[in-house]
Amino acid sequence: MKPKIVIARMNHETNTFSPIPTPLEAFAPQWDADAYRDQKGARTAMGAFLELAERIGADIVTPLAAWANPSAAVAADAYTVMCDAIVRAIEGGCDAILLDLHGAMVAENAEDGEGTLLERIRRIAPDTPMAVALDLHGNVTQKMVTHADVIVSFKTYPHIDMFETGEHAGRLLLARLQGKSQPRMAWRQVPVLSATLTSNTSASAMQRAVEAAKAAEQEAGVLAVSVLAGFPLSDFRDAGMSVVVVTENDAALADAVAGRIARQIWSERDDFVYDSLPLAESLAQARALSEAPGQGPVLLLDHSDNVMSGGTCNTMDVLEAALQAGLTGIAVGPVSDPEAVAQLVQAGVGATVTLAVGNKVDLAAQGITKTPPVYTGKVSAISDGRFTVTGPIYTGSTLQMGRSVLLDIGAARIVVTEERVEPYDLGVFTSLGLDPAQQAFLILKSRMYCRPLFVPISRALVECDSDSGGPTSANFRLFPIKKVRRPIYPLDPAMDW
Repeated sequence: MKPKIVIARMNHETNTFSPIPTPLEAFAPQWDADAYRDQKGARTAMGAFLELAERIGADIVTPLAAWANPSAAVAADAYTVMCDAIVRAIEGGCDAILLDLHGAMVAENAEDGEGTLLERIRRIAPDTPMAVALDLHGNVTQKMVTHADVIVSFKTYPHIDMFETGEHAGRLLLARLQGKSQPRMAWRQVPVLSATLTSNTSASAMQRAVEAAKAAEQEAGVLAVSVLAGFPLSDFRDAGMSVVVVTENDAALADAVAGRIARQIWSERDDFVYDSLPLAESLAQARALSEAPGQGPVLLLDHSDNVMSGGTCNTMDVLEAALQAGLTGIAVGPVSDPEAVAQLVQAGVGATVTLAVGNKVDLAAQGITKTPPVYTGKVSAISDGRFTVTGPIYTGSTLQMGRSVLLDIGAARIVVTEERVEPYDLGVFTSLGLDPAQQAFLILKSRMYCRPLFVPISRALVECDSDSGGPTSANFRLFPIKKVRRPIYPLDPAMDW
């Protein structure tokens, strides 16, 4: 008799300081058969789950596939509707559960979004094997560990191993389902609130922690080791770093490995703190790099307004400072401003327009209001903002920027869009006829996702933070963090652990 497996995806990284709301429509949820079609062949954890389940001839139930850009707390009704769909499918009876979650979801009615869902599932399916794939930036909680049999997270940032993580977690659970394995988990919560920029897995202490995890997975009896950087802007008790270990029926071994890697992280805690330079210094550095030998633009990464961490894609601090510093040959993209797009589209290609662009979304949780700058420029191109991603992140998917306009203000050319979009593909510029490789400077509202494609065409990279504050700044002092457990480093720099 073939096993019945419930497979679902519900992903959101919640920035509780973001001014961008998160209603149900933000997830573009796909239900039942549509969820299956949406994720079949996708390079996501759910895509891997489906492939594994089909390989063993399972009866597959897919109640939900939902993903939303990082933003504010998930609306209560949205969270409830999505969780209800998953729970109803499990109430119908199943032999295993595979969930593609994020790990840093905060809902208006559930601070621990994932843990609350898993707890609810366990009330109706106390003994059903359940595995969860998490983002590297998940904030792991006791509820998650208590109610899942297997947890495995990404090992890369930028995230290019979503599918592989799902395959890993799913493979362990299917072995449990088939009676070939008895997984045991342990976790350690490290009292470190790491800056997102320090979780780059190709550099520094995060790279070393992930390498330690990979090495531990080669030890006898160790099935999976995950190092989670956590997401610091989810302001709730359990935000921060953690280590999760799965072993073959050996809780003591799991605890020992988790403790060992947690101690390594703590010993290098200073490497998980990011100190932003004043913006003027970053731009002076960029100017010097642009004058040095080399080809391609200097990347200016505006990580204070990073879409994939809950940014508005609307702040103008870096461009304004760059213009004041006298930089020219700048391309900026994208800036999300539907009001400006409507004016520019109405004016038409070739028109000269004077209008306000950006700085129109108040950062209420931070007590910040910015003044929209006014520019005069020429409408160089207009598009529907749709193009196919060339990879390696979300390869083959269609990126939808909404109606998009290229505005040439002389010293800079600005891609203005209706939607918030992370610039993880060159198409952000090329879809409007602009070659990013031919610019002197590129201002991108991104931390990591832009790097696989934009770094190879650039001569240098400078990380830029806003002095006056942005919704995803690396400067924790700009956020009224209240709910995270204390003491925690670096908010409590003198603490010991």
